[in-house]
Amino acid sequence: MAVDRASVEQIVEAIGGKDNIVAASHCVTRLRFALKDESKVDKEKLENIDLVKGAFSANGQFQVVIGQGAVDKVYKELTEITGIGHATKQDVKDAAEKKLNPLQRAIKTLADIFIPILPAIVTAGLLMGIHNLLAGPGIFYEDQALIDVHTQWADLADIINLIANTAFVFLPALIGWSAVKKFGGSPLLGVVLGLMLVHPALLNAWAYAEAVQEGTVPTWHLFGFEVSKIGYQGQVLPVLFAAYVLAKVEQFLDRRVPDAFKLLVVAPVTLLLTGFLAFTLIGPVTFAAGNAITSAFVTLFEHFALLGGLIYGGFYAVLVVTGMHHTFLAVDLQLIGTIGGTFLWPILALSNISQGSAALAMMFASRDKKIKGLSLTSSVSAYLGITEPAMFGVNLRFKYPFICAMIGSATAAAFITLNQVRAASIGVGGLPGFLSIFPQQWGAFFIGMAIALIVPFALTLGYAKLRGGQV
Repeated sequence: MAVDRASVEQIVEAIGGKDNIVAASHCVTRLRFALKDESKVDKEKLENIDLVKGAFSANGQFQVVIGQGAVDKVYKELTEITGIGHATKQDVKDAAEKKLNPLQRAIKTLADIFIPILPAIVTAGLLMGIHNLLAGPGIFYEDQALIDVHTQWADLADIINLIANTAFVFLPALIGWSAVKKFGGSPLLGVVLGLMLVHPALLNAWAYAEAVQEGTVPTWHLFGFEVSKIGYQGQVLPVLFAAYVLAKVEQFLDRRVPDAFKLLVVAPVTLLLTGFLAFTLIGPVTFAAGNAITSAFVTLFEHFALLGGLIYGGFYAVLVVTGMHHTFLAVDLQLIGTIGGTFLWPILALSNISQGSAALAMMFASRDKKIKGLSLTSSVSAYLGITEPAMFGVNLRFKYPFICAMIGSATAAAFITLNQVRAASIGVGGLPGFLSIFPQQWGAFFIGMAIALIVPFALTLGYAKLRGGQV
């Protein structure tokens, strides 16, 4: 695709001129700006430029959707026109973070920790979906799994399950690596910290409840105190807080220990102190807090399923707009680790579908060729789990498709929560999301998918016709 230099100049002008740009980078489809003053952006003018497929602000960054392939050429022209140096995505993030309030910074921190480990988690979810197909009873044969009838597939299913479960069994190691890196410590020490919290010598966290009932919880006796000797498999909060402590202890020692002794002092003392605190204080407190959070969500969705589904399903897209949806990734992982499945993630998948359906309806409602093209491509993207082009490029631009998508998502979510649909893991959102759902609940989930496909499409198209179809 050829890039018109004049169009890039129009983009620069629409975002407030080159003097309004602090830093700029790009990802696969979008230009990412850290701007001095976002109020100077003329969004209407920006979105009327042929190169631009949408624009939105998130986490202190102003992002302009260009499209795969073309964004590289646009960025090259942009740097030549403005004279700004090439910046990395981290440079832009760092510049944008200075403008965030404490809550936004906390949310961004969680996002920066969990997003890097998402590929491993999503891959595990997809593999667990394949295992579910092979080992789930009643899918291909009545009351029997495929591996029960065709036993030659049993060992293959077992290997797939082992590979899929690895990311969840050693989840604290993944979080430890990413969290310590984010907090400014040595990522390798973060991995060791996470593995330490799930060491085989510890009581497995999944056996803790039974051990408490039987009175067989192993303990350490330290200086007159009794400390439970338990692991933190599937737990999120213990390793998050321990990682923060580790990074700060390492930084403190690194600044004060002479270079000649750093190898002998910094890492050993850091791990010893952090490990001691993790097992005596951080772990027990955050373990209890994590279980309390889990119990609160379970209670809400068990006793007020309709209300929980309506609220979370209806407002999940709003959480995405604000960036707060990243906080619920930690809750999903906590639910999977504690009760063996999450009832929140299936709602995410339906919200993605709803946004895609509303955007698809705009293809039929609009008379503008650019909007038609953008609506079609962004709806396909949303159906495959990437909603930003649909949400920011189409639905939020016209407002009513976004609201119709929220209504469809809330309706679908209420249905699946009433039917207690759960996902065994986090997977790919949108239409492929069924692979992460427990096979026994596919029927209810497919009905929820049908609601998410039909309701937003019908509402958006119907409203567009009522207002005369002038889009």
